[in-house]
Amino acid sequence: MSKQETLNRLHDLGLVAVIRGPSPELTVEMVAALVAGGVTGIEITYTTPNAAEVVRALDRAFGDRILLGMGTLTDPAQAAEALNAGARYLVSPITDDALAAAMVATGLPLMIGALTPTEVFRAHQLGSDVVKLFPGSAVGPDYVKALHGPFPHIPIMPTGGVDEHNLADWFRAGVWAVGAGSQLSPVKLAREGKFDEITAIAARFAAAVAKART
Repeated sequence: MSKQETLNRLHDLGLVAVIRGPSPELTVEMVAALVAGGVTGIEITYTTPNAAEVVRALDRAFGDRILLGMGTLTDPAQAAEALNAGARYLVSPITDDALAAAMVATGLPLMIGALTPTEVFRAHQLGSDVVKLFPGSAVGPDYVKALHGPFPHIPIMPTGGVDEHNLADWFRAGVWAVGAGSQLSPVKLAREGKFDEITAIAARFAAAVAKART
């Protein structure tokens, strides 16, 4: 899949599950539960234990049934590791020149994290295909509308503060897609083995995205 094809698929999905798994085994089960609920945009964060190995396992288990990326990159060395593990896209929570250069070198689609207007513009300059607005909970949908004034050409994906009830507000504000973490895949439910509840939440999220985009 080419870089543009991956971006097109991410945009079509409109939703990325940001997973900070408690263990490799539970993380794989969390992904299976999300997929069962119709959520197939999956981001495994580097805060997940043995994150690269988890991505390899997920790539073997699900293949093209999911769109698998790695997130919370903070060290330039993680970019090449994520590529070799099978990540199809990379996400960072910060705007950092050295990290961005390493991410760009992979040739994968990038979502570099930013919050202020200066950071948003800088992330775009450094090669971010879509700017990750983080934490979205600190600003809200109206902030996206304000950013689109000076930066109508920069695609924005908020992460943090996105839930099934405010999805429509984010999409009305003009976001490219959204990322959802604990609201979509609660670690507490995974630890309790309540994967059917994660599936039910995923189904509600998927339905909310579809409704918001129509």
